[in-house]
Parts: sequence; structure tokens; C-alpha cells
Amino acid sequence: MRINRNHSKKERPSTPQRQLLLDILREAKGHLDARELYRRAIEKDPRIGLATVYRNLRLFKELGLVEERRLDEAHCYYEIKGTTEHYHMVCRACGRVIEFESPLVSKLVAEVQRNSDFDVIRAVLYLEGYCRKCEDGEKVQ
Repeated sequence: MRINRNHSKKERPSTPQRQLLLDILREAKGHLDARELYRRAIEKDPRIGLATVYRNLRLFKELGLVEERRLDEAHCYYEIKGTTEHYHMVCRACGRVIEFESPLVSKLVAEVQRNSDFDVIRAVLYLEGYCRKCEDGEKVQ
């Protein structure tokens, strides 16, 4: 996935820094916030700035390359936009994010659209609780 493909009229030319940020997001084994993306980026290119990271995340969102997720009250997290809808469970003890898919959500959305005058364009489901590892250890109240 290179940024200089024809995504929209707002397209900007690809730069090495943009490509680096996309590569880091693509290779991430989870969801990254802007500061973690920045931390990983400066390991590979010390000249990159935090403002550049934020600017490019905004651009990537506009181009539909990444999705922004608010998985806790304090941060936005980013991930490469996937082809299937998925949802998130977040452990309140360790912060682990677990992705899952559910046909029930699609059925619920279809039923809501059928029974109301509302066109759903996106469904967001965020479940909070404790992962098995934390549940088996000391449970935080």
C-alpha cells in the first residue's frame, strides 16, 4: 500500500516519512497511539517530528488508509483499515486490546435499519472487562 495511489483529489505525494509511518502501522501487532508511532518512527528516522506524525495520521484518515479508534478515555489509537468489520475488547487491568468479529452486530445493524428511518454507516462496539490472564491473576475491582 503506497500513498501515491489515486485515493482522492486531496492526494499528497508520497514521502519517505509517510511511507515509514504507514509501514510501522502495517507491521504493528496491535493498535498504536500517536506517541508510540512516533517512538517507533524516530528509531528508524530521528529527523521525524511528532507534529509530522499527527499531520500524517490525519491525512491517512482522510484517505481512508487508517482507522482511528478511541479505546480508552485518554487516547486515540490507529490501525490500518481492514477489509472486515471488527470490534474491540479492552482489559481494564493491563490495557490489552483484543479484536473480534461477530455476525450478531451485522444482524443488529440490519434490523435497526429495517425498523427505523436511519442509515447506519458504521457500527462501533467496545467491550471493557478483564482478559483471561488478568482474570486468572489478581482481579482489579
